[in-house]
Amino acid sequence: MTRYQHAIVDGSKIFYREAGPKTAPTILLLHGFPTSSHMFRDLIPLLADRYHVVAPDLPGFGFSDAPERARFDYTFDHLARVVGRFAETVGLKRYAIYVFDYGAPVGFRLALARPDRVTAIVSQNGNAYEEGLSQGWNPIQKYWKDPTEANRAALREFLTPQVTKWQYLHGVADEERVAPEAYALDSALLSRPGNDEIQLDLFLDYASNVALYPKFQEYFRTRQPPLLAIWGRNDPFFLPPGAEAFKRDNRNAEVRFLDTGHFALETHAGEIATAIRDFLGRKLA
Repeated sequence: MTRYQHAIVDGSKIFYREAGPKTAPTILLLHGFPTSSHMFRDLIPLLADRYHVVAPDLPGFGFSDAPERARFDYTFDHLARVVGRFAETVGLKRYAIYVFDYGAPVGFRLALARPDRVTAIVSQNGNAYEEGLSQGWNPIQKYWKDPTEANRAALREFLTPQVTKWQYLHGVADEERVAPEAYALDSALLSRPGNDEIQLDLFLDYASNVALYPKFQEYFRTRQPPLLAIWGRNDPFFLPPGAEAFKRDNRNAEVRFLDTGHFALETHAGEIATAIRDFLGRKLA
């Protein structure tokens, strides 16, 4: 049974989903843009008989607080610090991380800061290599290089309901398998007053993640964490070479591809759960 709770971290409410026995090995699930822990709604029950599963909403996302930008820096460094303190607040000592999209640079920062706490990594379309970035990043990269108001305004299209729905459906063989409430909920939360500016701040700061790719790769080489890259091969943002690249630095990396898009859990939760259970069962035994 999934429990819906919140923890107070630095004065802000962090909403999270939790399931499974607390005595079992923990998996910390980290969502991406523009979604929340809701993306794990089908996966959590498929893991909770064997694992303690915890899925927080990042600040500014889902049902966590979205502090005003004047008093909260919406950077990936800050998000990672909040998630690290969240893990301590709810008593997580050691955990595997499941990282997706934005969750990847957050989770990899946690691993850099406290490598002793991260037991394994599951990367579902969670990138750490420049060859994994598609041309879909070009408008955002333009904003990194020239952060003008005009380039910022051009990115507002990424926040529209039409583009959010497209992110869910692109590359999916059978669109009838994608629950419409998933992209409808994301769109509703994106439309909250002020949330657009939060998301645009994070678009700009994503450049800091690419700048950290060499450090993430050094971590993979030196620590060799058990790593499963399980990837929707039709992702319009993160390309299959980004998944294959993990094997270049980490002899413990395993790579699998699924015939789906960015939000692979919408269509392949069962397959992903089976792969995780097999992988962690072998690596954390």
